[in-house]
Amino acid sequence: MRKEGKSDIRLGTDYEKALQKWDELHNQRPQTIGRLEEAFARWEERELPKYSGDTYTGYLKNLRTIRPVFGQMVWDEIELPTLRQYLDLRTAKTQGNREMSLLRLIWGKAKLWGLTRCPWPAEGIRGWKNPENARVFEVTPELFRAVYAQGDQVLRDGMDTASATGMRLKDVIAVMMPKNGLLKRIANKTQRAKGAIEFDISQSPVLTRIVQRRELVDTLCPNLLVLPNGRPVTYRMLSRRWEDARDAAAYRAEVTGDEAFGKQIRSMFLRDMRSFAANLAEDIGEASKLLDHANVNVTRKHYRTRATRLKAVR
Repeated sequence: MRKEGKSDIRLGTDYEKALQKWDELHNQRPQTIGRLEEAFARWEERELPKYSGDTYTGYLKNLRTIRPVFGQMVWDEIELPTLRQYLDLRTAKTQGNREMSLLRLIWGKAKLWGLTRCPWPAEGIRGWKNPENARVFEVTPELFRAVYAQGDQVLRDGMDTASATGMRLKDVIAVMMPKNGLLKRIANKTQRAKGAIEFDISQSPVLTRIVQRRELVDTLCPNLLVLPNGRPVTYRMLSRRWEDARDAAAYRAEVTGDEAFGKQIRSMFLRDMRSFAANLAEDIGEASKLLDHANVNVTRKHYRTRATRLKAVR
């Protein structure tokens, strides 16, 4: 019962929801039933743990950003102008797009769970997000060799592994020594054992040399990439080696008068080794498989810069 002069609040006919609503009212907690917070909490508990690595970290960061904004809103309060206003006010424009993608993902799950019947406000609407320009950078053999020459053996093996296999950096440092001549890659990003990719070491002179050097290291560490003392290589170790080698290569170009080449070197990232691998592949289909993309359009838009060579028809 409420205080005198105030009407009672109906708790509904669903017993469990009624108990939760009473608890919220009685203890003055933020309401969640019928609001997006209910979906946010369930998605964080049930769905987020299914992801790993950078995907998990990115989703968690985005969830923490949109939760205070949309959590206490009811579903039918959110319309397309609401989403567009959020993007207009968001200073990090590209990140805002990622947050809207996550909101749509959670919205779809909420419909599946029966938390809402409201359709996604931007359903069927194109061009409502912030415009994005994909970064276009081509790693030429000259750029690769310039940094490679300044790196130590650990960095060189990392660059070789990434450019030969198209692995992400976290996969490069985590991949195990080959078994029965096969180097097996299970993507750190997806953790999918099904559909894992294997590389026949005997078919790659680059991987063969890396494995032969690695076999000479006395260590119990099962990783392919290790330090000379046998300890595993971390992401930070590889990144620092890359930055040092890149700066040295750029400085070398600049002091010899080739400032344009030095600028190109400084614009290159270690993750661009995947782009280099995509360009080394025979065609876009092969490049897409190498990078473990489900759609060749992702490879074409973000990674492969090599022109498609066609045969004249007459």
